[in-house]
Amino acid sequence: MADLKGINLAMQTPFDENGAVNYSIFEDLIEKYVAAGVHGLVLGAGTGQHPYLTEAECNRLYEVGAKRIAGRCNVICQTSALNMDEVIRRSRHAESVGADALMVLPPYLEGPSDEQGIFDFYKAIDAELGVDLVGYNIPQATGISVSPQLFERLSQLKNFNYIKDSAGDFTVHQEYLQTSGTVLNGCDTTTLYALMAGARGVIWGGANYMPSEAVELYRLVDRKEYEQALTLWQRMLPSLLFIWRSPYTPSVLRAAQLRGYGTGNVRSPLRKLSADQEAQLRRSLEPLGV
Repeated sequence: MADLKGINLAMQTPFDENGAVNYSIFEDLIEKYVAAGVHGLVLGAGTGQHPYLTEAECNRLYEVGAKRIAGRCNVICQTSALNMDEVIRRSRHAESVGADALMVLPPYLEGPSDEQGIFDFYKAIDAELGVDLVGYNIPQATGISVSPQLFERLSQLKNFNYIKDSAGDFTVHQEYLQTSGTVLNGCDTTTLYALMAGARGVIWGGANYMPSEAVELYRLVDRKEYEQALTLWQRMLPSLLFIWRSPYTPSVLRAAQLRGYGTGNVRSPLRKLSADQEAQLRRSLEPLGV
């Protein structure tokens, strides 16, 4: 079992003005994030615009990323797809190039939503893997909720050792923490409290624009320096509230660009922020020194 503690940064995919992946900037970003001290990088993350990447592009991100990271932090690859054979194919490829763990969405878009159907989906994938499988609870995007009872059952599978919880329901999050599984927080606005409650770590999109602050927050909580953690959190929170209530990925990427991380470009059908949203974002970043 890989230890996915700490800050696992859900990494952006940098695009040029024409919408092509810029792998050179991708490697530069890896160096910046590793230098900031992140504990893991999630390649092909939702914040990396996974739904709008081809399988070939994802595979190259895995290959380039794992080689560049070279064991300096954990490598987590999102290998989600609508087609079951494609999920397994993507997962096997990611594992073959050095992924420490794989993150897979439940069978979204009119797949089975009952608990047995979700269990069977993950069971079939689990049987094909030799590395950790990270489940994903994000009902606002998939329409599927993984109950604490289902998570407990899934945790008995050989490789299903983690769940990323991005729902934002802190009651359910704490119910997850009562199971035998291991929980990673994925809701930006509850990060501090999830870590204090016992989440092993986070898979965090917002860390794209504040990696050093994210790592410091984890360090402070890990050392139980809660007063200092709360002070730092108050600087982080305005922007986290903004990105959570706004077009998420465009907001994160623009914030990252403003703070020196990436191009800020999104791939169609995503759109850049409006002028009003841009102004709100800039104001929310002021406590961080932008």
